[in-house]
Amino acid sequence: MTSTTILLPFQPASMSQAQLAAVSFLARYAGHTHALYAFQLQQWFAWCETNGLDPLLGIQRGHIELYIRQLGDRGLMDSSVVTMMHAVRGYFRFAHIDGLIPADPAVYARLPKIHRDESRTQGLDRLELIRFLQVAQTITVHHGALAYLLGINALRASEAAAVRIEDYADTLRGHRVLHLVGKGNKPATMPVTVPVLRALEACRGNRTSGPLVLRPVSGKPIDRRDVYRMVARISKEAGIPRHLSPHSLRHAAITNALDAGVPLRDAQILARHADPRTTEHYDRARGNLDRHGVHFLTAYVAGV
Repeated sequence: MTSTTILLPFQPASMSQAQLAAVSFLARYAGHTHALYAFQLQQWFAWCETNGLDPLLGIQRGHIELYIRQLGDRGLMDSSVVTMMHAVRGYFRFAHIDGLIPADPAVYARLPKIHRDESRTQGLDRLELIRFLQVAQTITVHHGALAYLLGINALRASEAAAVRIEDYADTLRGHRVLHLVGKGNKPATMPVTVPVLRALEACRGNRTSGPLVLRPVSGKPIDRRDVYRMVARISKEAGIPRHLSPHSLRHAAITNALDAGVPLRDAQILARHADPRTTEHYDRARGNLDRHGVHFLTAYVAGV
């Protein structure tokens, strides 16, 4: 068995239990998530083959922790090790659920602890976001539309690149809405406010269908790499003195919504986070300096 077997079109009758469990697990995902998890399982299968182990049967927690140590020995950061284990842990969890193994050996395997520095995940403050949106519209209508999709509607890079003109043609309960398919193939509907609609309509021009944001020179649809390049250009022309990615704009949309008084639950809906703890991370990143308890303690001790 080679490290690529889990991706090959085996006939069910020829699959080992490990291959069947892998194919069954990967069938739950699509797109970039499927490709990432397939790669992670390939690495697990290859390590097991090197060490004479079946990737599924007879695996114990000790084997999992040896693999985790090996990932660290390869020079991966702790956060990357944890990411690499997402598919492996899911693989064993569902194999246990499906009755292929009597117990899940990965459930209690020790992973590296990740200590996040929220100050490193700051996006744009209100004035920087305003300038970013304003400058984007002076470059091309395509840059303007992209900036609003990222910075106001908090779309991910791939989501913004996939927006079609037909996706925001509907009106629901008096609101112009945008339909999209987000992470994990989850459909979502969100309102399109007047400033965003103006930017999208300017980008659309006389077109009635097809991809919305195009490459300004060739007129071809953009992809994720184009989104990164367009964000970098806007950032440079806006004079923002640090590197920005599309996620920086998504981060800015969420944190500025919280600053505007949007309740955490509504910010979670804006971000389309399945877990509210993910949104809370953005809240900590926004407030760990301005609302730090040290300010109140200093004022109390000083008698102010």
